[in-house]
Amino acid sequence: MKLRILSVGHKMPAWIESGYAEYAKRMPPDAALELIEIKPEKRAAGSSTDRIQKIEAERIISVLPNQAMLIALDEHGKQLTTAELADMLSRWMREGDQPCFVIGGADGLDASLKTRADLLLGLSRLTLPHGLARVMLAEQLYRSVSLLKGHPYHRE
Repeated sequence: MKLRILSVGHKMPAWIESGYAEYAKRMPPDAALELIEIKPEKRAAGSSTDRIQKIEAERIISVLPNQAMLIALDEHGKQLTTAELADMLSRWMREGDQPCFVIGGADGLDASLKTRADLLLGLSRLTLPHGLARVMLAEQLYRSVSLLKGHPYHRE
């Protein structure tokens, strides 16, 4: 299975790039991470948040694989434990699903993407910078896959 992360934002700080890269390289081949960066819309005078979100949503949809299971990250989404995420990953692997995690930009995700999503997932009830959410998601996916493989990375 390939775990795709579609993330609005590019030109991330070095600590974001290295944090993400660390967890991506740890992933086993049967659960490889693929990051697709989406160019954020420029914030200009007179540009509304709704307009920016709609443009970014169009960019996300344009790179979303046809059969993808859309998992939209949102602070109001379902909060999972690592074990629950591991159980979901296990089910998706068995069923041949193609999870695609979507992280919005500075203004968040357009409502149309949230409505279309198969799952709204919250990493935290806190508002997180989208770059940090990318690193946290990669780490949790790695931790979940490690748990499924019986590695002692996860401790309860």
